[in-house]
Amino acid sequence: MEYTIIDEAEKLPLLETVIIDAFENLRPHIALISPKVWESSDCCAWEAAGLPEKPELMERTCSFNLTRETLRPLMLRNDAICAIASQLDDEITVTNLGVPCKELYAGMDRELNFYMFGSMGLVSSIGLGLALRTEKTVVTFDGDGSLLMNPNALLEIAREAPKNLIVICLDNGAYGSTGSQETCALRYIDLEIFATACGIRNTAKVNSPEGLIETFRKFRAMQELSFIHVILKPGNTKAPNIPLSPEEITKRFKEALKS
Repeated sequence: MEYTIIDEAEKLPLLETVIIDAFENLRPHIALISPKVWESSDCCAWEAAGLPEKPELMERTCSFNLTRETLRPLMLRNDAICAIASQLDDEITVTNLGVPCKELYAGMDRELNFYMFGSMGLVSSIGLGLALRTEKTVVTFDGDGSLLMNPNALLEIAREAPKNLIVICLDNGAYGSTGSQETCALRYIDLEIFATACGIRNTAKVNSPEGLIETFRKFRAMQELSFIHVILKPGNTKAPNIPLSPEEITKRFKEALKS
């Protein structure tokens, strides 16, 4: 595998070369960053914020009072994906790995659909990056297991707050692509409340195709960062494999972004 060693701060600009090579050649390129790069740093967060000295306490007021009833699941993940697919126009979509990709491909394949064959937990992170670089609306089909694997994603999304990003959490309480093992979302955590705690203001919980379509239309028209928590029954459809390689999907997706 291609790799680049960055063992001093002066070499940090090489990160741009690493990223460009990975994207242009559609291959992994590893940046090996030595601890020496930051061990001698005298950067201080409070100085960067323009504060005269280190604060004893981060001063702020937090207010949080939210009650949500977990709705009865009425539909499968495929029903939710097809409901949103029927509303898509020129939006960009990023879809969670495994069966969800196959279900969206079977329901409505588009060049602006980016299907993830791997990288579990990074759907909404990829969506965030796209939303920050385009004016198009970006829709991520994330899952409960995927979000719980990378909870920091919602924190960073809320901090950046791109107005053109809609995160759709397809929550069936199970790792659907690996045998429907139970996730913590089934019994212990409400992902809409978690998204709210991260700082996402526009959230909703739905459990029907009609409610999902209505909420999606409302949030799309608002043009504000939004999170839709979709309560689902566990289960996969027998959607066929996608007859495209990751390289082919990436190339056509990148071309579609240019138009």
